Amino acid sequence: MSVTVPVRYPFPWTPPMEVPEALRSLRDNAVVEVTLPSGDTALLVTRYADVRALFADHRLSKDISRPGVARISADNDLFMDPEIDPDPPGHTRVRGLVTRAFTARRIEALRPVATAICDELLDRMAGGPQPADLNEAFAFPLPIRVICRLLGVPPRDMGKFRKLVDGFLSVTKLPPDEVEQCRTGLWQYLGDLIAAKRRDPGNDLIGALIKVRDEDDNRLSEHELQFWTQSLLIAGYVTTASQIGAGTAMLLHRRELVKEIQADFSLVPAATEELLRTQIMGSSIGTLRYVLEDIELSDATVLRKGSSVLLSEESANMDESVFPHPFTLDIRRTENHHMTFGAGLHYCVGAALARMEIQVATEGLLRRFPDVRLAVPGEQLPRGLGGFMEGFTEIPVVW
Repeated sequence: MSVTVPVRYPFPWTPPMEVPEALRSLRDNAVVEVTLPSGDTALLVTRYADVRALFADHRLSKDISRPGVARISADNDLFMDPEIDPDPPGHTRVRGLVTRAFTARRIEALRPVATAICDELLDRMAGGPQPADLNEAFAFPLPIRVICRLLGVPPRDMGKFRKLVDGFLSVTKLPPDEVEQCRTGLWQYLGDLIAAKRRDPGNDLIGALIKVRDEDDNRLSEHELQFWTQSLLIAGYVTTASQIGAGTAMLLHRRELVKEIQADFSLVPAATEELLRTQIMGSSIGTLRYVLEDIELSDATVLRKGSSVLLSEESANMDESVFPHPFTLDIRRTENHHMTFGAGLHYCVGAALARMEIQVATEGLLRRFPDVRLAVPGEQLPRGLGGFMEGFTEIPVVW
């Protein structure tokens, strides 16, 4: 490994509308040592073939609660939970149960719901002042309303939920006491919500998970039920919201791409995948793993037992051997097997939901407002720092 000085990770988005410069030559080395926000160091795996293979490698553990493993944040355990087994066979069992409730039919049935919410939000934008903040007016309300509808979270609780999730996902943004208040508050809220739904069942995903918990022979534990409800709520909201906002900003920064889509809306699915490939909403700091035994990579580099490893989805997505001209935003790219949703056993359960919402949002906005554009130069859009996502904190638009 020729790189000996750890580089800071996540990589800074400078300029803010371009893929981080650090990604351009990163794959010269199969593994790069990086410094995480906690100050700990880890090994970043950079190449597509290695990252994809490691997602399915049982010699890598997702259990990073053990002593000596690098931390993402010094003040927040984020998704670590010592009562949850994140590795096979425990993870396989639970994921199968959750996936059975999180069906493709249930997700596709939400498309008209997402479309109706999208139209309502755009109506409200049309009647409001300009410029409007795309995040607050559209990008964040859409997925939070959809995921709350899917899971059965009461609309009156959405504001409270959003505040708790923001604290839950703090890496360096909030002090430890606020992080802990948000974590415990979110856990308590979900426990109370599950108890209420057990008393008064509804036709929603939490109700389906409760049924799995209470009636299935291979049942979820109560803690697993609450943990997965929390995970689905968070993943179904904040990552999709950040991607809608940042992806739309990226398109509006390149008006020629907007015009291309408006001339042929059948390009929306391909554009969605290309914007997902560039992972413009942030980094993959959630893919931290622990090496259980030595692993040899494709170029004979060895990940040593006991190492902390990051599977770099964003570097894999820029691998020139897989994606021709990877730093070009090509909304007509057809072979786009990006790694943004992971792979294998840890492939994102909510990938289909995220894709559907991003497609609905992109087409809805560009149809409703043919002349929509950024109210400030894209280079001036501020990126959020200190959180799990690093999307834009404000996206002023006019139409």
